Amino acid sequence: MKLSGRDASRYFARPEPHRTGLLIYGADAMRVALKRQEVIAALVGPQGEEEMRLTRMAGSDLKSDPAQLSDALKAQGFFPGPRVVFVEEAGDSHAPAIQAALEDWREGDAQIVVTARQLNARSALRKIFEAHRNAYAVGIYDDPPSRDEIEAELAKAGLKNIGREAMTDLEALSRVLDPGDFRQVVEKIGLYKLGDDAPLSSEDVAACAPTSTEAALDDVLNLVAEGRLGEVDPVLQKLKAQGVQPVGLCIGATRHFRTLHAACCDPGGASAGIARMRPPIFGPRRDRMLRQAQKWGVHKLEQALGILIDADLQLRSSSRAPAMAVMERTLIRLAMLGAR
Repeated sequence: MKLSGRDASRYFARPEPHRTGLLIYGADAMRVALKRQEVIAALVGPQGEEEMRLTRMAGSDLKSDPAQLSDALKAQGFFPGPRVVFVEEAGDSHAPAIQAALEDWREGDAQIVVTARQLNARSALRKIFEAHRNAYAVGIYDDPPSRDEIEAELAKAGLKNIGREAMTDLEALSRVLDPGDFRQVVEKIGLYKLGDDAPLSSEDVAACAPTSTEAALDDVLNLVAEGRLGEVDPVLQKLKAQGVQPVGLCIGATRHFRTLHAACCDPGGASAGIARMRPPIFGPRRDRMLRQAQKWGVHKLEQALGILIDADLQLRSSSRAPAMAVMERTLIRLAMLGAR
């Protein structure tokens, strides 16, 4: 039988121990592995592997000894409780051995969990599980997690009081991170909020989200965009001492002002434009960039982008002007424009 959508999510969280088996397949090995870990943990419990109620075998092993799968299903261990036989990286060439094991399965045998890479609709392995009355086949696709899946991850991390803006940020974050990385961020947030009963806020998400490698560059760009002319030069000197190159400054500034321009041009207004940015912009940084976009407006932002394009062309030309001096002058011009 085929499982999809919410039915699949519910089954992964609460699998039925009387089922014969489960096939999980998909192009993203990480997503498949996470679902496999979830369902096996739910079946055998946290002590299952220690109590030898979990048997692992590679799909390639079935070629040399097809009968070992049926033997593993019927083997009885020393510890009571549900048992699982996990077959990793199976393919259509292993379908005969897996089909024989499914046909030989009886009540009380271990449940079979099989993982595979992407399988098309004609796949022999898929057809075996989809046609079986007591087994399931689940395809895992590269879609971002649903709200239910995000809430399930939050609940596992002990997070229940979630603010609306924080949930919006988490949904945006889940669309740009790999599933494993997103799970780590949620676990980090759970530790960050340990003992804190206040609702999870955007600031909390921003504090735990992966930090940008360009955080120091963002500081000077925010000062420029806010027209704080007197504070630009000291931060620029620090960046120079850290080895930041003029080209990097130009690229970062152009990206920053393009983001503000895109937000201003959004049909839903600057707030909707900022919310749609990818990668997502979180918490205080989002509020700060929203204020900048509203302050500059489309006309002035187009002027700023023109200044940056001129600077980029000068940096690429054979001009003898020192590259860092060109960028310093450009950023000061932008700060003066923002101060008007």
